Amino acid sequence: MVKRTSFEHDPCPVARALDAFGDGWSLLIIREALLGVRRFSEFQARLGMAKNILASRLRALVEHGILEIVPASDGSAYHAYRLTPKGRGAFPILVALRQWSEEFDAHPDEIATVLVDRDGGRPVRKLELHAEDGRLLAPGDTTLQPRSVRKTKKTGARLSSH
Repeated sequence: MVKRTSFEHDPCPVARALDAFGDGWSLLIIREALLGVRRFSEFQARLGMAKNILASRLRALVEHGILEIVPASDGSAYHAYRLTPKGRGAFPILVALRQWSEEFDAHPDEIATVLVDRDGGRPVRKLELHAEDGRLLAPGDTTLQPRSVRKTKKTGARLSSH
């Protein structure tokens, strides 16, 4: 099997996140874990993945601290997979991917489910990115700057954050 490029030490946080998640299968495993799937056989049945690929992706998610291995709740000799806080932190990422697909998919009428608030049963609002002052931000409203440099709000002078 071809070894994929690691982005573990890349300075870009997007590349580092992709290194942790691995590929689309890994995101689908996280999706299923968020829905309550815990056992290898359940993941395999729900996703239809080959066992060797599933085992590899589960192992990588455990190594990255996204899933942890715990004893099976039924007391059997089997084990289960549980999302860590880091894994549960992927929830907004999956919601963003879902909402992007709902907006831009060529056949949105074929999407089988709607994400709703469990308490009210109403659809979840679209995720938005806001500035500290509450303004809605678009891509053109943002830029990247080195972590060690930031500007003060009043003077615009640069500060070093050592």
